[in-house]
Amino acid sequence: MGLLVVGSIALDSVETPFGRADDALGGSAVFFGAAGALLHPVQMVGVVGRDYPMAKLQRLAERGIDLRGVTVCDGESFRWAGRYGFDLSTRDTLETRLGVFANFRPAIPEEFRDARYVFLGNIDPELQLEVLEQVHQPALVAFDTMNYWIQGKRTVLLRLLERIDVLMVNDSELRELSGDWHIHRAARWVLARGPKYVVVKKGEHGAVLVASSGVFYVPAFPLDDIFDPTGAGDAFAGGFMGHIARTGGLSPANLRLAMVYGSAMGSFAVERFSIQRFDEITPADVAERVRAYRDLVHFDLDADARDARG
Repeated sequence: MGLLVVGSIALDSVETPFGRADDALGGSAVFFGAAGALLHPVQMVGVVGRDYPMAKLQRLAERGIDLRGVTVCDGESFRWAGRYGFDLSTRDTLETRLGVFANFRPAIPEEFRDARYVFLGNIDPELQLEVLEQVHQPALVAFDTMNYWIQGKRTVLLRLLERIDVLMVNDSELRELSGDWHIHRAARWVLARGPKYVVVKKGEHGAVLVASSGVFYVPAFPLDDIFDPTGAGDAFAGGFMGHIARTGGLSPANLRLAMVYGSAMGSFAVERFSIQRFDEITPADVAERVRAYRDLVHFDLDADARDARG
């Protein structure tokens, strides 16, 4: 059951109070793929310039990422540079150079078009719609967007909502899209326009899954070291979709578990710059962190009664 990601492939230069990385592998497709491939093979579609370090990108193929959808074009690769403050929740964008990504038109290889699970990274919603015209009856489609597209292409986004299953956005994006400050009401506003699920990424405050069947919260994992939050949301998406692709289940219980896998992958992402942490971990490490999540939130509702009985 194929898992397809369409998104940016970039070179990131990031500075935080804890260090810096220059021209590191980045972009939504890269973070999604590095996380998702620990759970299920990933098919990647994106574009890079002739200057991209393809040897580093090819290392992703060894992890189960099919790069046949990555096009190399004449010109410069997409580059982004940013600086974070000590709280790591705010950042300054120092530079954005789209390069060949400015003219990106996703062409889905024929062998990818039967993908059962599709993640549309944060790109122009018109391009996201083009992808949906090229894939055949996926079982689940999730997509991400940002304030820039909400402000500039709202009409297209509303058309897109009618055709997808999962909207994955942060809380500020959800508020702007819906026009409602209340997260739960805002999510229900989205559900009324087509999607079955809304995933709200809240950074250090965890994430929320809202569906017609109810609401599920998963906390952020308590970490000793946080180096770089860049790409954590896309790593979350990789874990969420990777678990669903691996299991093939869309029950409420399995979607809740997918939220935990997503949160686990997001927590790994921030422990190093770029996708370095995913070079170090194994599926067993992921399973261990998921078990740690269970211990983090588990409680015994009847403990007080047993204690009273002695």
